[in-house]
Amino acid sequence: MKKYISIFLTGILLAVSSCDGDFADINTDPNRASGDVFDPNLILPTVSHNYGNMMTGYTGAILFQSMWVQVMASTSTGGANYYSNADKYVASGSTNSYIQSVWNDGYSTASRVYQMQALAEKKGFTNLIAVGQIWKVLTLSFVSDVYGDLPYSEALKAEAGITQPKYDSQSEAYMAMLADLESALSSINTSGDPIKNDVLYGGDLAKWKKLGYSIMLRMAMRLVDVDASTSKSYVQKAIAGGVFASPADEAVLVSDQSNGYANSSANALNVVDDVYEVRWSKKLIDFLKSNNDPRLSIIAEVPPAGLAANKSGSVVGNNDPMVQIGLPNGYDLKGGATDVTKEPNYPGPTGAGVDVAPIGAYSRPTAVYRDRNAPVFILTYAEIQLLLADAAARGYSVPSSASAYYAAGLEGALTTIGKFGGASVSAAVAADFAAANPLDTSSPAASLKMINEQIWATTGTLANFVESWNNWKRSGYPQLTPVNYSGNFSSGQIPRRQLYPSGESTTNPQGLANAISNMGGDTWVKNVWWDK
Repeated sequence: MKKYISIFLTGILLAVSSCDGDFADINTDPNRASGDVFDPNLILPTVSHNYGNMMTGYTGAILFQSMWVQVMASTSTGGANYYSNADKYVASGSTNSYIQSVWNDGYSTASRVYQMQALAEKKGFTNLIAVGQIWKVLTLSFVSDVYGDLPYSEALKAEAGITQPKYDSQSEAYMAMLADLESALSSINTSGDPIKNDVLYGGDLAKWKKLGYSIMLRMAMRLVDVDASTSKSYVQKAIAGGVFASPADEAVLVSDQSNGYANSSANALNVVDDVYEVRWSKKLIDFLKSNNDPRLSIIAEVPPAGLAANKSGSVVGNNDPMVQIGLPNGYDLKGGATDVTKEPNYPGPTGAGVDVAPIGAYSRPTAVYRDRNAPVFILTYAEIQLLLADAAARGYSVPSSASAYYAAGLEGALTTIGKFGGASVSAAVAADFAAANPLDTSSPAASLKMINEQIWATTGTLANFVESWNNWKRSGYPQLTPVNYSGNFSSGQIPRRQLYPSGESTTNPQGLANAISNMGGDTWVKNVWWDK
């Protein structure tokens, strides 16, 4: 991203200063260059980064979904009490702030997209308009999957006088998004205007089309239980259009710490309290150990003994798969009945004296997750292959078998983990592992269980925690046991959505009231439309 961020910062200045030599006649504020001067392609890196920031870190993904879906766990006491929002479903002092982050960031990103598209329209940049539409659908579908009903058809129209847009039902919004996505993809012309300053695909329009159709496939698969006919129709359209064909196609956003565009999840996991109290869950570690998954040694380490080592992110732990132990969800370090030392398989404290670490020798994320230059995995080849396997297992008309898609997805998941920049799994090892762990095709239920457990593990280990949660809501896999911690806000159930931001009751009260009425309430456990 560094190259393109620099282009973004300097390009605005060049747009203003190199137009016609009559500098006095041009607004010299680089942030207010006229549409005739400004190249809307310069907005694209900001749109990309803002989306990546929305789906990571303290925006919500780590503090909520990572532990709601039991990929991670935390004792959430001491300095890291903000993790009580996570696997204990207990409000912290900043829960109201966390609730609104995805909403605010999503609409801020969509607003930038609108600005980019408006400027692109003046210049006849039809391809940039289409790429903007892909970003808009990706962004607002993400927001909708987190909250439910939302403004879409009237959103981003303040200049037209619509300052309190209606909330569309999620079903209406999804149909409109899918139609908008289809229209945008059909308008892309590889001989048309080039896409510049593209941090995702370097202007490769063929890959943008694959991303758009892959997004279409994932959205279509959300609908399997609420509108199977529409789901099948858009799965067919996505396949015909061309989804990801290899890991080289996947949407992986680079980060750039030196220019202020760090990976937000890495920012979080570098906080001392997070280093100490955030661990991989027992559910995930047990899953990876059960099949000797080669990702285990790449993602997990047991810190050296002692409190100092456990609080240091620069200390390298033991990544031997045999010693990895996942932290059970729902425990604390408060000395009561839910203290982790009371857990039946508690491995004991490490260190001694003033350097004792009572949290125990549980597995934490390795250094690749603390690397602020780590990429953000927006959508991967592995996810798409596994979703195609899901479609095949359900009897959808797709080109290959569930077994073949599953094997390809599993291989892709293992090799893509290397894009973090640390250790990697070779293609040969990935192929051998997939061959040794074929899909169970004894029944559709058995197949769907394996497929969706793998989606959970893959998105979880790639730190796409919101997608782990969304696919769990869609599929019901893996089967999770909720935590019923004292004082929780969800009646001991795993949250199915986030509450609407409190500010909406002031800025758009009627729209919010209509949405809450249509959804049947604004609670943590109210299902969104497609979550059946």
